[in-house]
Amino acid sequence: MNDTRVIFHVDVNSAFLSWEAVYRLAHLGGKLDLRTIPSAISGDAGARHGIILAKSLPAKKYGIKTGESIMEAKKKCPDLYMTPPNYGLYQRCSEAFISILKEYTPDVEQYSIDECFMDMTDTVGMWGTPYETAEKIRQRIKEELGFTVNIGVGSNKLLAKMASDFQKPDKVHTLFKDEIPAKMWPLPVSQLFFVGRATARKLHVLGIKTIGDLAVSDPELLKTHLKKQGEVIYGFANGIDLSVVMSSPPPNKGYGNSTTIAFDVTDASVAKIVLLALAETVGSRLREHHVRAEVIAVGIKTFDLQYSSHQMVLENATNITQEIHKFACQLFEELWDGTPIRHLGIHTGRVKEEAVLRQQDMFDTVDYERLEKLDETVDSIRMRYGIDAVKRAVFANSPIDHMSGGISREKRTVDYSLLNIE
Repeated sequence: MNDTRVIFHVDVNSAFLSWEAVYRLAHLGGKLDLRTIPSAISGDAGARHGIILAKSLPAKKYGIKTGESIMEAKKKCPDLYMTPPNYGLYQRCSEAFISILKEYTPDVEQYSIDECFMDMTDTVGMWGTPYETAEKIRQRIKEELGFTVNIGVGSNKLLAKMASDFQKPDKVHTLFKDEIPAKMWPLPVSQLFFVGRATARKLHVLGIKTIGDLAVSDPELLKTHLKKQGEVIYGFANGIDLSVVMSSPPPNKGYGNSTTIAFDVTDASVAKIVLLALAETVGSRLREHHVRAEVIAVGIKTFDLQYSSHQMVLENATNITQEIHKFACQLFEELWDGTPIRHLGIHTGRVKEEAVLRQQDMFDTVDYERLEKLDETVDSIRMRYGIDAVKRAVFANSPIDHMSGGISREKRTVDYSLLNIE
């Protein structure tokens, strides 16, 4: 481990709920701070997205957890205040706080919408000690943007992330090599990054209860029971992490999209319309990044939450919407057994640069060059006039969004005139 490096991990406290609370207070004339009451951002139970997406600290005291159903949350706290998600707002808030971070270093890696790593090694001395600099950033975000963050400071990404998870909210914590025995080793092993519930159970069986127990355990024993993961978490327990802050994200290895349908699909023709909407979004993303996919997969989740998938390797890598849809329908027909469908997805892999030549087939009469130009034209029109500027006729008067998947349209914005802003 290189103790000369200084890494920050910046994590927004209760991000979605905090951003919603600040927006209501600062822009909608609200008087009630959602962060001070049992409240949550939740999906739409009617559209079968009925889970808790974020919760306030007062809600957490009732045992409410992210990912549980609205029904479960309401049983724990009948007076829980719930509001729908507004991902458009969240994206703007994320961009605002990342913009501030980039004033302190060009080396900022966005880890998720609400957390970033910063390599402060070359710039931290401009503002004082690492702790003083983190305090300046924390206070500035609070004053200028209205929400709070935790900042972890360490000599690598692992230690910085572990430090940011210490006492919340609105805190700065350090975790350097000499602080590991006192600050990290007494923690339950389940709190170590990369140790999930299943791994924690296996470690408990081995008599490993704390991160300190893991740090002094036999590496060969861990490797026997946990394979490669055993080696990784042994290193983590000892504060070893060689990963670097990547300000430019690596190229995608695959592109995909999926959607939960508001009704159970029992008709193959309806399922294929949903697949067409997904092919539209997947194809547009491939073209945006100037790549083609050689593998296509279709995933189905049935009404009883059983999941299955099927994939194929194409003779020619593609980013053409019509071609993606054709192969997705072929996979669907081979996979589906008629059980009512709740969720559909298209995923791609073996991504290649766009300049790959297509292998010609004398029996194939499809004009692929024409289809490519058609997709490019549609993309440019949607880019200029909005995604609804061009829509296939099959989606006219259809309950299925012609650009399905990912963050659904109703979650990208909220009509606050329909809500009671207190």
